[in-house]
Amino acid sequence: MVRGKVELRKIENAASRQVTFSKRRNGLLKKANELSVLCDAEVAVIVFSQRGRLTQFSNLEMPKTIARYQKYAAVEVDKTDTDYCIQQLKQESASMAKKIEQLEASRGKLMGEQLGSCSLEEIRGLTEQLERGLSNIRLRKDEMFMEQMEKLKLQEKELLQQKATLCEKCREMPREPERRETDYEAATAGSSVGLSNESSTVETTLSIGLPTATYCALK
Repeated sequence: MVRGKVELRKIENAASRQVTFSKRRNGLLKKANELSVLCDAEVAVIVFSQRGRLTQFSNLEMPKTIARYQKYAAVEVDKTDTDYCIQQLKQESASMAKKIEQLEASRGKLMGEQLGSCSLEEIRGLTEQLERGLSNIRLRKDEMFMEQMEKLKLQEKELLQQKATLCEKCREMPREPERRETDYEAATAGSSVGLSNESSTVETTLSIGLPTATYCALK
């Protein structure tokens, strides 16, 4: 005869529930003590009643057992997290490899390679994609030309402003006075003119014969 599985339910009667709690708690503590003695195991039991009353058992010091449990639980959590992360990384790596393969195939088709397996619809799609790409490239090229023209216009405007400023400064600078002759130069020039005039007024006569003194001595 196969005995059916007994379904456990909460005891609705409070008195009966309290009696059952006391019996089962004492039995649990007894089994824990037997397990620690018979099997030389480190056992700790913590039980809180419905009213919040604490009952505990430990064959060693409870704080040490709890600390050991926390350390073990942390290691288990880290191990679980590590395994999960490794699994996730493997899945992401496989997905990325597949995407890279698809991108390489698409790039080859756009470059005009590996078109033998493409259908007419795929060829049309590639053509439209290339035309859109060329249109975007031309648009960007025109934008860059316009930006360059604006920069050149600004530079031209700045240069014209600098030129106007320099011209204005040149107009405002005082002119140098005309060079005047020094007194020495004036006197020298005057004496030269006097000598020139005197030399021009001197009469020159030509006489032929011996000087007078020489003539008398000869007589």
